[in-house]
Amino acid sequence: MADTNSSLTLRKLAFATLLLAGAEPASAQNSAPQPVAIASTIPQARDIAYPGTLQLDIDASNTRQGIFRVKETIPVTKSGPMVLLYPKWLPGHHGPRGEIEKLAGLQISANGKRVAWTRDPVDVFAFHVDVPAGAKQLDLEFQFVSATAADQGRIVMTSTMASVQFVSLSLYPAGYFVRQIPVQARVTLPQDWSAASALPSSTAGATRTYDKTSYEVLLDSPVLAGRYYRAFELGPRVTLDAFADSAEELEAKPEQIDVHKQLVTELVHTMGSEHYDHYHFLLAITDELGGIGLEHHRSTEIGVKSGYFTKWDEFPNGRNVVPHEYTHSWNGKFRRGADLWTPDYRTPMQDSLLWVYEGQTQFWGYVFQARSGLVSKADTLDAFATIMASLDNRRAREWRPLADTTNDPVITFRAPKGWVSWQRSEDYYNEGLLIWMEVDSILREQSKGSKSIDDFARAFFGGRDGDFGELTYQFNNVVSALNGIVAYDWRKLLNERINGVSERAPLKGFENNGYQLVYTDEPNKAVRKEVADFSFSIGITLGKTGITAIMWDSPAFNAGLDLGDEIVAVNSRSYNADRLRDAIKAAKTSPEPIKLLLKRGDHYREASISYHDGLRYPHLQKTAEADAGLDKLLQPH
Repeated sequence: MADTNSSLTLRKLAFATLLLAGAEPASAQNSAPQPVAIASTIPQARDIAYPGTLQLDIDASNTRQGIFRVKETIPVTKSGPMVLLYPKWLPGHHGPRGEIEKLAGLQISANGKRVAWTRDPVDVFAFHVDVPAGAKQLDLEFQFVSATAADQGRIVMTSTMASVQFVSLSLYPAGYFVRQIPVQARVTLPQDWSAASALPSSTAGATRTYDKTSYEVLLDSPVLAGRYYRAFELGPRVTLDAFADSAEELEAKPEQIDVHKQLVTELVHTMGSEHYDHYHFLLAITDELGGIGLEHHRSTEIGVKSGYFTKWDEFPNGRNVVPHEYTHSWNGKFRRGADLWTPDYRTPMQDSLLWVYEGQTQFWGYVFQARSGLVSKADTLDAFATIMASLDNRRAREWRPLADTTNDPVITFRAPKGWVSWQRSEDYYNEGLLIWMEVDSILREQSKGSKSIDDFARAFFGGRDGDFGELTYQFNNVVSALNGIVAYDWRKLLNERINGVSERAPLKGFENNGYQLVYTDEPNKAVRKEVADFSFSIGITLGKTGITAIMWDSPAFNAGLDLGDEIVAVNSRSYNADRLRDAIKAAKTSPEPIKLLLKRGDHYREASISYHDGLRYPHLQKTAEADAGLDKLLQPH
């Protein structure tokens, strides 16, 4: 409930606060606006219509400095206390990731006069104002000073491209479900730019006026804009809107667009419906705009490095983000965990079902990349093997169940971790993939091959074609849907996998589906070329500036190596990755340890790694003679 104190009482409280702080009363400060006293509560969201339509005007033309200038009009119907909110708990981020620190220059006025605001001392995303008598609207002006360097956050504006995310460029009135707040937005871009969004618009000069909608839909409908643009129709209701740093990066070959078309065909065939009127892949091919992979109901924001089309064969794994984010239109947007759905962007999200939301989406992303030909089956198998090996060597599952990793978006959202193999980090993605592979294998086995996870997908995510609302679910609904396909003790299985601890990763799904994880001395193609990966031999990964990861309890760990150590020499010779690789190979037939000279800052030290099992890289080896379950899963449908 909103606080019922009168505005007079609030002004008295504000005056008392000023005196306690040693400030002068208003009469001694001429007519300077006074801070507003803070109500004891912020109104809780109610499912009632907001009386009026917000008007949002965004000037995104200052591409040199990356400054968005915002003017916003919020209708009001009464005077007194009011709270304006900046979005905090963001869909798709699963946590409180609103960039409030980049909001600057906030000024509020009514009836042509300045209105003071006070930030809530507990919820710093909330601003308290006292609406003056007779006011019909609040007029807001502020800037969003976007990142100009990577250490400030994601760069969203460059000289050739801009990511216009309404979630960062607006405030909204507290006390209402965001689906009940009408809004109309206008965006001004540089004159020669194009723009794409799931939200329809009309254009007059450099300004685009977007259709009136709800605040919820607006924030779920970002705009990608830029100087260099091409649109590719992937289906009657799906468009690939590609922007790039240069026109050359948009030269896609017909066969490259064909596999994107096939992706749409495969996914729609599997799910049996489309939960959108029209869907837009907002693809930024860029080395300047920050990378992103963020799902929306009728679009997705995808940022990839240059070469997406022009160096197609060099970056197959970089394309996985496309089927992953597209799958989210069904899994995560249409079907959403009940504790993750919130009525506004202030209510905290709970992420207990992310092993479905993200875990099954991770599963489908790899399946659909292979089915469509977007990524080859061989590359997909290598990617699976890398995931399996990484998790199977992650000792953290001995103490931390998978369920607890669903809290990571709130605990620490992708901040660097020193010992990931002992801490875990959002394992609900890839370990969720392993769980859903096991589910598929059981469905196939129990039904003697007549059922698979495709049947679950159609039953759980399908239906209601064209509906882009939300249909929530709980754990019991997942169990019930699986039992509707094949009767089994799904509750026990999922509880063990999600809430239990264990020494080994759940690899049975791949094994039951005809493949086993093996290690050979042949490098896995899924590993990035710029990385020297010895994770499964001595237990380290090296980048350009030293050791970037160490497996807990590995030979390197037990030898005392630390993150950030730079390897200067290997067996008394200057370091390079090939030399370390040769030393690991040689140690297989020698009793001598691998001797390293390490450097950290101005300090040097020696370390000896006792390891004699040679190079080990993960691969999937087929154990079945005919087409196995995994083969059938990855075949075009």
